[in-house]
Amino acid sequence: MFRGMDRMLGFVEEAVGGGGGGGGDVDMVFEFFEDGGGGDGSLGSCCSFDQDDEEERIEDVEESRAFWEEKHQLLQATLCRTTTLESAIRRATKEALRGSQLGGEAVCVCKRPVANGGGGGGGGCRVCLLREISNRLQNAGFNSAICKSKWRKSPDIPSGEHTYVDVVEKPGNKKGEIRVIVELNLKGEFEMARASEEYNKLVNELPQVFVGKSERLLTVIKTMCCAAKKCMKEKKMHMGPWRKHKYMQAKWFGNCERTVPTRPISSTGLAAQHRAANKPRASMLTIDLLDTLPAMQHFTAVEVV
Repeated sequence: MFRGMDRMLGFVEEAVGGGGGGGGDVDMVFEFFEDGGGGDGSLGSCCSFDQDDEEERIEDVEESRAFWEEKHQLLQATLCRTTTLESAIRRATKEALRGSQLGGEAVCVCKRPVANGGGGGGGGCRVCLLREISNRLQNAGFNSAICKSKWRKSPDIPSGEHTYVDVVEKPGNKKGEIRVIVELNLKGEFEMARASEEYNKLVNELPQVFVGKSERLLTVIKTMCCAAKKCMKEKKMHMGPWRKHKYMQAKWFGNCERTVPTRPISSTGLAAQHRAANKPRASMLTIDLLDTLPAMQHFTAVEVV
């Protein structure tokens, strides 16, 4: 460093002491110093840039950690809350799913059984499982129905449809109505391939079967969609339109057709009803012969001459 300064000072002395156009050389030298020229200045500038980049990386990590921690707390607080109505509907739904598991594929009466098609652990297709749950909720005294939402394609999201169960109650001491949504596969609705570890932790906190008020589900949707957007940004991946908040919200809060299943069944359930309808029938002739004829006696054959 000092040798370089000595050489530079020598150059300055030559420029000052020299004749002719020395003034221009002096100006050039001092401009060089004022502009921060020289090897040491450039090295300091690079070190400054590296330090700034490191500080930005640390800030990004801390910001990301705070974001995911906030989403975890918000999701837990939302899912832990419940009301008496939600608890009663949750118990009835649990009993319906338990009955469908015992009934197996017999729950499906549309001749198109699909194993675990409902996402709730029972046999049969999703539609029949939803019908079973809605019927049992009606038998328990709830205003339950099967909801099928449909939405058209827009510049932001593609078209789609979704089927679920809801319960609408009108409390006597309050205005308006309370809507409780039953979704058989909430966790599956938010699962993503190649998601980050933090996002997968949020998904694992979701219940497989969600039973809760519409306001509660709205908070869950907003939280998970915000987390999905953050996940895709951190992984520098494109976020599909079917992952957007508008698309996910349309599944449960778009225009829907609400259908009440006909002829609510008793506690025997659809599975028992289906088994009774397909019970083998014997002919009246066979029944009469079996019930009235005495046991056949065996006689020794007699040869006729």
